Amino acid sequence: MYSARAVRDRRAESAARRSGQALRIRGRFGFRQGGAALTSLLVTPETPAADLSVVQDFVADYLAEDEVLAAARARGVALGCEPISPGSGAALRFLASSLRARAVVEVGSGAGVSGLWLLRGMLGEGVLTSIDFDPENQRAARKALAEAGVAAGRARLITGRGLDVLPRLTDGGYDLVFVESGWVDYASYLEEGLRLLRDGGVLAFGNLLRIAAAGGTQEEHAGLRQLTEVIRVDPRLVPFLLPFGEGLLIAAKRDVQ
Repeated sequence: MYSARAVRDRRAESAARRSGQALRIRGRFGFRQGGAALTSLLVTPETPAADLSVVQDFVADYLAEDEVLAAARARGVALGCEPISPGSGAALRFLASSLRARAVVEVGSGAGVSGLWLLRGMLGEGVLTSIDFDPENQRAARKALAEAGVAAGRARLITGRGLDVLPRLTDGGYDLVFVESGWVDYASYLEEGLRLLRDGGVLAFGNLLRIAAAGGTQEEHAGLRQLTEVIRVDPRLVPFLLPFGEGLLIAAKRDVQ
């Protein structure tokens, strides 16, 4: 348990960090929509930084991770693969559950953190396909799944580049596609995701705000700007931005005749 002073110190540190993050996003990453910065969805000039911190902390801490997820996260951090936040993980679980997902594919394993969240929302017979170019990340993901008691037939882990593996997967065979990489190759990931999804399926891109705030490359920033704009105007998609944690851009695929 934290002491009252420790809690106050933690909140103050979090407020300072998020306030600085919001300024970095505004300064570097001018998403525009109808003349308003995309970051206004997160914070306005009238929003006190301390209040924003309380909201962000509440969202992040609302659903605590168990020991298996915490251990997987620690391994991911040690490997430098930056697993998704608990808030984004809970959102993925909610999406998988709402879709009654039987088939899900993710690009970027996050050392098993995102996979565990997804599997906990999928139907009992559902199968997760997890693709990661880094064999160390996949070994960590395999360990996380084993510790969680996930049956071998419920997950297939493929080591390789996403854009090399996705074309081999079945058209319209997936309920949910989650991508945590590929900002430079956004157009290819978007089209592959649309091809793989059934009508009514959901495409999700993670790390949206982390890249914007932490200073990715010029190519990543350009790709991310283009991705958000293309998804926003594509008639095949119904998009929504979840502005917590590292950011999650989701879009439902609809049948357009």
